[in-house]
Amino acid sequence: MGRQTIEALVEGGKASAGPPLGPALGPMKVNIADVIKKINEKTKSFEGMQVPVKVIVDPETKEFDVVVGTPPVSAMLKKELGVTKLATVDEDKNLTKPGSLAFDAVVKIAKAKEDVLGSNIKSQVKQVLGTCVSAGVTVDGKDPKEVIKEVDQGKYDDKLK
Repeated sequence: MGRQTIEALVEGGKASAGPPLGPALGPMKVNIADVIKKINEKTKSFEGMQVPVKVIVDPETKEFDVVVGTPPVSAMLKKELGVTKLATVDEDKNLTKPGSLAFDAVVKIAKAKEDVLGSNIKSQVKQVLGTCVSAGVTVDGKDPKEVIKEVDQGKYDDKLK
């Protein structure tokens, strides 16, 4: 039997031997405490966010490797804004926006997600801005669609290097 992969979404720095990891790792007879410790070490910088994790186990040798992904852009937006929810609509159909981010924070998120979002920083920033549109987040007090146009016009080229 070859290597087996277990994928899970865990809170940064707070993985436990409970579901979903413990029950999946148990039959492989690896040291679950060691796996959890390694996951928590690798994810502690993402505290308070859900982080995708892959545990790759060789059931014969009991060796394992932990691969940590990056949290979703929406989770990173929440952390930057210091909120628990993004845009919400109440029963009277009123939209509550979570706040405004600085353009530099958008660039920071884009750089953290560069392995997933695309080949150049400009397209990565535009993808984060697209998430801002659907999340109701403004950027420097402006509609993210307006900021996307400004990125296309080269207004932020000095910050995208």
